[in-house]
Amino acid sequence: MSNNRRSDKKQDRNKTSDSDLSDKVVAINRVAKVTKGGRTFSFSAIVVVGDKKGSVGHGLGKAREVTEAINKGKEEASRTLVKVPVYEGTIPHRQLGKYGAGRVLLRPASKGTGLIAGGAMRAVLENAGITDVIAKSLGTSNPHNVIKATLDALTKLRDPKTVAKTRGISVKKVFSGKD
Repeated sequence: MSNNRRSDKKQDRNKTSDSDLSDKVVAINRVAKVTKGGRTFSFSAIVVVGDKKGSVGHGLGKAREVTEAINKGKEEASRTLVKVPVYEGTIPHRQLGKYGAGRVLLRPASKGTGLIAGGAMRAVLENAGITDVIAKSLGTSNPHNVIKATLDALTKLRDPKTVAKTRGISVKKVFSGKD
């Protein structure tokens, strides 16, 4: 009986199947450990995974082979998926995200602007399904912190439908600014 409950929880957590997810390797780092027999190399890979419909996650995989590190990163990323409010291909409002020394600024853009972001932020936003946004990395360029700061900004975003419902107005009035 308890095994069924555990498997049910696992299925609920992984509602987005792995086949729907697209992945992007952001960075691969080679690490050398010096031993008596010489140098031993291992690899760490930062991977961003998303369904391009509003779910995105990141993972760090470490292994002796690059492919194993990437696979481990994909597995961790698929376990850490978060839901992001995407409204007509962009984000609902301006948001600042922070993690460590990483600071990112995300601004909504009109249709046709495209994804104006670089490096690690671009991978996160593409896999989330955001097509029009202006993004700026203000702090460090370290991909670990930039990804986490971007995800921090995306998780702080408020869904326009819930904001409209809370205020008791239509979604169009939320964006027009007129009551």
